[in-house]
Amino acid sequence: MEWRDLPYEASPRGGEVEMLQFALDRVRQQFAWKTGGLGAEALRRTHPPSAMTLAGLIKHMAFVEDGFTARASAQPLAAPWDTRSWVENDRWGWESAVADAPEELYALWYGAAARSRTAWQALSADGGLDVVIEDPDPMWSANRRMIAFDLLEEYLKHTGHADVLREAVDGVTGNDPD
Repeated sequence: MEWRDLPYEASPRGGEVEMLQFALDRVRQQFAWKTGGLGAEALRRTHPPSAMTLAGLIKHMAFVEDGFTARASAQPLAAPWDTRSWVENDRWGWESAVADAPEELYALWYGAAARSRTAWQALSADGGLDVVIEDPDPMWSANRRMIAFDLLEEYLKHTGHADVLREAVDGVTGNDPD
């Protein structure tokens, strides 16, 4: 799969859920384009002073997709995020990504994005964005709308990181592929 295979459509008269889904799809497509088609060396390259890599971004965004969607569904995290390594070290995803093969990273993220998109469509039909997800710590309770906007915010922030890192790797620039 590659960025061209991601959904990217919206009705000009769409409602809130459709427009939010469109915004997520668009930024997913941008993220896929900025991180896609690279080999292991390019994905693992750091650009000091930052230790961030495109590999780490891809794995982190796979976690974000699965994590935020699990939260909005009031479900526990599934593999690979339910491992002891992840629980004990929140940098595990970023750090372990440099040992992952590019095909594994891309499959992990594309799979998470597809699961998330499908789940959010079902959630919007099952009570919508106003459903409040309670947390044992009331500070973390939120409605699905807030969780969806948090997901979008994570994408916007990290697509910006991917934009800078990708330009440093091979000179690719711009907001959207041709």
